[in-house]
Amino acid sequence: MPEGHTIHRLAKDLAKDLRHHEIAASSPQGRFAESAARFDGAVLTRTEAWGKHLFSWWDNGELLHVHLGLIGKWRRRPTPPPAPVGAVRLRLEGPDHTWDLSGPTTCRLVTPGDRDKVVDELGPDPLRRNADPDRFAANLARRKVPIGQALLDQKVVAGIGNVYRAELLFICGIHPLVPANELDRTEVDALWDEMVAQLKAGVRRNRIVTIDPAFIGKPLSRLRRDESVWVYKREHCRRCGSELESYELGGRRINACPVHQPRP
Repeated sequence: MPEGHTIHRLAKDLAKDLRHHEIAASSPQGRFAESAARFDGAVLTRTEAWGKHLFSWWDNGELLHVHLGLIGKWRRRPTPPPAPVGAVRLRLEGPDHTWDLSGPTTCRLVTPGDRDKVVDELGPDPLRRNADPDRFAANLARRKVPIGQALLDQKVVAGIGNVYRAELLFICGIHPLVPANELDRTEVDALWDEMVAQLKAGVRRNRIVTIDPAFIGKPLSRLRRDESVWVYKREHCRRCGSELESYELGGRRINACPVHQPRP
């Protein structure tokens, strides 16, 4: 599932290509045809990312809510666009670029009140300017579940997924089994600061790279995906070579280094 940095990057890229233009909206697949017709020809005025949710605002009052889920994807095409590939739920055709959406969990028109209800259920998003680290700390303090599980709870913090949670806990030296409410404030603040830094880097690079490329001895542009992380989907810790421990938390597997993340 795309994590928060991907959605924030999408919001920026969609705005860059489509904002302030009249957009031809259609549903090649047909499942969204009636709704697409409601803002076909309207001007995109604003895009907004909150965690893994993407909202787009149109000058005729329509508001589009998209959540990509596990398999959803936006694809950028030139305009005029080629024939749709696969089941394209929504096509947004701008003057120079066209964006195709396929496989989303959510693609619907909502009211501003609906949008507020979605956002009110989410924890703070580290990529938003008004994100409140105190709220993140308070959310953790109310949860006895392991921190490796709590970080996947979008009500605790919005936008963190399986890759970032493993990497953040490794970088901060926190074992994923530590109860969330047992972290001290210094650890919570370090975790939050690392989240902000890593997610901002993810938006800028449009990919997850938690490792310092100098550690690998390659420039960033030449790093393979499996060289970009410390512990995610690895058998051994990249830093010390120790065999990684693996746990099932929040319905997903997470790796931890027994040396750099001592078990509680």
